[in-house]
Amino acid sequence: MKRSVLSLGVVVGLISGSALANDFSVNVGAIGVMPDDSSSSLNVVETVAGLEQNSTGVGVNTNTQLGITFDYALDKNWTIELVAATPFSHDISGTGSLAGVSIGNTKHLPPTLLGQYHFDIGYDSVRPFIGLGVNYTAFFDDQVSPAVKGLLVDTGVATESDDVDLALENSWGVAYQAGVNVSLTKDWGVHFMVSKMDIDSTGDVRLNGATIESVDVQIDPVVAMLGVRYTF
Repeated sequence: MKRSVLSLGVVVGLISGSALANDFSVNVGAIGVMPDDSSSSLNVVETVAGLEQNSTGVGVNTNTQLGITFDYALDKNWTIELVAATPFSHDISGTGSLAGVSIGNTKHLPPTLLGQYHFDIGYDSVRPFIGLGVNYTAFFDDQVSPAVKGLLVDTGVATESDDVDLALENSWGVAYQAGVNVSLTKDWGVHFMVSKMDIDSTGDVRLNGATIESVDVQIDPVVAMLGVRYTF
């Protein structure tokens, strides 16, 4: 967390130090990650639990955090935007034959850099835009649920003294965006955006450091933000 705060501080310092009047804006508000997820099956769990093959999967819940985005206007139409937020926290649950079973939880930071094109619709106070860019999602603090360890213990795969944990791979992907900025005064306004982000990861359940189950997860969330905008 300290590293993410420091990185944001460096970015803000570099941008604000070079920006001219009205070139730099900050948007602060609520940002939600709403996964449109799918996954491969948990074949090992299916085998040890006596479940039908390919009958299971995993899903990730929605989470809302404080969003902070930084805009640097290159000219009247083109802007570079960095999307940041406080860490998102997600519960990972089973689907299919494991519906409702807790698999674990994770946290992540998904900084996203986009190039935006702002349309001139004849009203300077209303500027719709579209964007395209790249997302990097860093997962951390992954934890396996007691239910998963209990299943492994009950089926003889693990003992109570064994270490069972969960690890998710970080992800690079494409991000698409659309939104609108509405000016209320010279400096203050409202910012709204919706993005679709390509976030794919592999989750490994590990027993004493060795992977015993892997599942590919396509999180691919819709990300929406509504916030207050201030232009320097």
